[in-house]
Amino acid sequence: MEYRICEMPAFRFAGVMARVPMQFEGENPAIAELARGITPAQREELHRLQDLEPRRVVNASWNSDTDFQEESGSLTHLIGVLTTATEAGEGLSVVEVPALTWAVFPNEGPHPETMQQTTARIYAEWLAEAPYELDGFRMFSFCDVRDDGTAYSEIWVPVRRKDA
Repeated sequence: MEYRICEMPAFRFAGVMARVPMQFEGENPAIAELARGITPAQREELHRLQDLEPRRVVNASWNSDTDFQEESGSLTHLIGVLTTATEAGEGLSVVEVPALTWAVFPNEGPHPETMQQTTARIYAEWLAEAPYELDGFRMFSFCDVRDDGTAYSEIWVPVRRKDA
């Protein structure tokens, strides 16, 4: 699998956040509803806060009831940006993220299938062979969706060397 390793200093996610049902395939209606609920004022605030790479709106997930191993239970999901800011506007949450090493997996193809298949391969294949292991279950991604239904996306997974 194509990937790169990226060292990131401590940062924060700022965005709208909710507990949503775990869903491995297709569009998650609860996440779609969370996205539709972002107000114009919140969008403006997120744009103002966005000051770290990747400079995109991201989807971050963590705190899965099943450690992302089963399609059951719930997880915490945030739609927002990476920032150095310590506070955000009304209705936005700020979540601390420590300095971590991230494995970044670019992928391109039909959306959302390619991104979901890549995520499954990260957990089922890559982690079994790579010299890395998960460093918590906090992950994030972004998608640049095209009019033809395809997308370029990146999945960022926190890792540490197995021998560390």
